[in-house]
Amino acid sequence: MNHFIGIIIESLVAVLLLFTIGYCRLLNTRLKVLKADEQALKATISELITATEIAERAIGGLKITVRECDQNIGSQLATASDLSGTLGKQIAAGNEILKRLCDIAVAARSQHDPATPATRTSDAKAIVAAAQAFSERRRAGIAA
Repeated sequence: MNHFIGIIIESLVAVLLLFTIGYCRLLNTRLKVLKADEQALKATISELITATEIAERAIGGLKITVRECDQNIGSQLATASDLSGTLGKQIAAGNEILKRLCDIAVAARSQHDPATPATRTSDAKAIVAAAQAFSERRRAGIAA
């Protein structure tokens, strides 16, 4: 009987060793997959770091471009504001000159032509229209 118990124990140990070997193989397979995933993860992390560095450089370049555009637009706005003020003054001066010319033309017409008031009004309108046309041509010449 002693001998029989020894064989049972030895058989039980052999079966347990077979299960251990099978489980070790399963663990080995899983470890290989895990190692492969680790390599892929390292490659992905490396690509992510490279992409991040490229993005940081691009952002730096964009910041410089924005700063330059801001300076350029600021100077152009200042120039446009100055030109707008100058143009406003010139238009006001032109309107004043046109008003004086109209007054002079109306006064000269009334002194030389003793026509009826209705004729004087139509003549004054014609003179105003001619003076405005002259003024517009003059503005077009200055703008060109």
